[in-house]
Amino acid sequence: MLTETLPVPENLKERYLACGITELYPPQAECVQRGMLDGKNLLVAIPTASGKTLIAEMAMHAQIARHGKCLYIVPLKALASEKFDEFNGKGVRVGIATGDFDRRDDTLGRNDIIVATSEKVDSLLRNNARWISEITLLVIDEIHLIDSDHRGPTVEMVIAKLRSRKQDMQVIGLSATIGNSKLLAGWLDAELVTSIWRPVDLRQGVFWDNRIHFREGDRPVKQVSKNYEDLNLCLDTIAEGGQCLVFVSSRRNAEAFAKRAAGAIKSGEPELKALAEKLAASAETEMGKSLAVCVEKGAAFHHAGLSRDERKIVEEGFRKGFIKSISSTPTLAAGLNLPARRVIIRDYRRFTAGEGMLPIPVGEYHQMAGRAGRPRLDPYGEAVLIAKDEHEVGTLFSEYIEAPAEDVHSKIAEPTALYTHILSLIASGFAGTHSELTLFMNRSFYVHEHRHGRLMQRAVDTALKFLINAEMVMEVGEHIGATELGSLVSRLYIDPRSAAMIVSTLRERDIYADTGLLQLICSTPDMPRLYVRNADQTQLDRMIDEHEEDLWLPMPDDEDETENYYRAIKTTMLLSDWADEMPDAKICERYSVGPGDVFGMVESVNWLLHATAELARMFAPAFHPQVRDYETCMKNGIRRELLPLVKLRGIGRVRARRLFNNSITSPDAVRVAGIESVTRIIGRGIAEQIFAQLDGGKKIPTEKTGRTTKTEPKSTGEHNKAGQSTFSYFG
Repeated sequence: MLTETLPVPENLKERYLACGITELYPPQAECVQRGMLDGKNLLVAIPTASGKTLIAEMAMHAQIARHGKCLYIVPLKALASEKFDEFNGKGVRVGIATGDFDRRDDTLGRNDIIVATSEKVDSLLRNNARWISEITLLVIDEIHLIDSDHRGPTVEMVIAKLRSRKQDMQVIGLSATIGNSKLLAGWLDAELVTSIWRPVDLRQGVFWDNRIHFREGDRPVKQVSKNYEDLNLCLDTIAEGGQCLVFVSSRRNAEAFAKRAAGAIKSGEPELKALAEKLAASAETEMGKSLAVCVEKGAAFHHAGLSRDERKIVEEGFRKGFIKSISSTPTLAAGLNLPARRVIIRDYRRFTAGEGMLPIPVGEYHQMAGRAGRPRLDPYGEAVLIAKDEHEVGTLFSEYIEAPAEDVHSKIAEPTALYTHILSLIASGFAGTHSELTLFMNRSFYVHEHRHGRLMQRAVDTALKFLINAEMVMEVGEHIGATELGSLVSRLYIDPRSAAMIVSTLRERDIYADTGLLQLICSTPDMPRLYVRNADQTQLDRMIDEHEEDLWLPMPDDEDETENYYRAIKTTMLLSDWADEMPDAKICERYSVGPGDVFGMVESVNWLLHATAELARMFAPAFHPQVRDYETCMKNGIRRELLPLVKLRGIGRVRARRLFNNSITSPDAVRVAGIESVTRIIGRGIAEQIFAQLDGGKKIPTEKTGRTTKTEPKSTGEHNKAGQSTFSYFG
């Protein structure tokens, strides 16, 4: 199908032609022929790099031309930013929403396309965002994640809620191959579009004995290293002018491979030097410094432990072709658009807690393999598994390359997911009676999949019993409704079990303690926790002994719960160190984590501190001011003594500490010290901004609460010696 014949707005058509898109790919053309531009529902299950984003974009512009509004749901914040950039600047208004889960974000409704994570959309529904009712097209990217234990229930409930609110809304689901795609399409009332077509030919093979074994024949690989087959495969591709992605099972393995690759590639491009200098300038950890060294030679590693800025620099360098090799954990395969000529799946077994090393799913293999082949840049793409012995060659062909993708299954009946979603349905007005609740849940993918609702009904009854006992839902005969507490918990977007823990503990406490508050929050189901190593035990026990009076939760009697207790204690210690102004590098070294991990922990605890402050307002008003202040301390990574200073825009943890150490401890003290004195401490530009606030007679702004998603906690770059940790047991 020729682009110039498409029934899409002329400005979009012109942009496609200007980019060299003169003809649609076959799967794209099939979507148009199936009525996509006329409002038909579609489930598009086609290989990675087959043009799914353009399919969605055409459908959205067709809706906008009819005065519609479009919602594009993604699983990851990083993917939301990528899609926002991709859709922006094409003659329509594009907005993005990924955080602040208790906000309605009504200004988002001014946009034609809103890109958001499924969690954010769920929170918008709970907070009754007005513009949601105006959505005429819903696009769900990576819809196969409905099978995810973590995200799946939210994806399923968001789809069900939106379709319940607006039954004539067009729905388009995008995915790689799904085993039971017909079943999922049936639930969506959608036309199914499947294809194996790719714009770049994909060759899949297994490496063994210095040769890649394809079904079509073997290909020799030059042996540069006698010890590292993965390195030989990587260098083979680079020698031909291609780039390489190497997927390994752990962060440590990703970093180790990048170092080996850097030593072998030794690229001297000036662009790499510039990227490396940018990384080195902000690197505070050994990991960051190591990344800079690798990048300068043309290799990099990529995982969740890196800071957001570090990941962006690596991704930019790879997209522009300067970085030749990235070694990564599988997170990189989950949506980010980073194709390469050759993808090496070195580790197809992954450690799973309590179960040991398990094979990765077939679908995950296909996600990784699908990154092979850059459209318009590579003549072909290669996905290569590495066999441990000759016998394994055939096994890998049958179990991965030739195996169909797994079926996807609903995870909504899991109790851990159902508690929060049942409360949401009741608090948001989707169900006001037992019958309405049953009717709504009978529209779920779970019931569509299992053809009956008996198991679902039992799970719903269990969740409802918990919510009633926790005083979040009230029941009067057939009628059910959310209490004031239930409505608040739903709007705050926290797990009802977390809220119940927080409320019951706040009610019991007479004396406030930051350490106790952190321990409580780190023990909730919502909070990610650090793993505990055997070497940590002595330090953890010492911390518990020395802070016994400040801890709010006792050691559990049940030995099965002891590990979680220690994990919460260790996480408490890390976060306390952050709020005590410990340098980022020291935290990363002490707890064996990366800057990205620290950011994730701080982001999560900030949201839970905000929620706890709101719950304290209702159940422990005497604690409310202290919790709110500690939320600001945690958000900025400061001690309480710096609170007055960080209320000034432009003053963060480093500048506040510099001012404080120079006896400037408040906005009034800043004014008294004068601009020249302040300039000598924090620089002319920032000093002028501060005095413009003070001299303009503006009220000093208070710190906004809630999760911040646009920026990371700032690495301080330099720290005062006063920033010593209360918990100095790790290192």
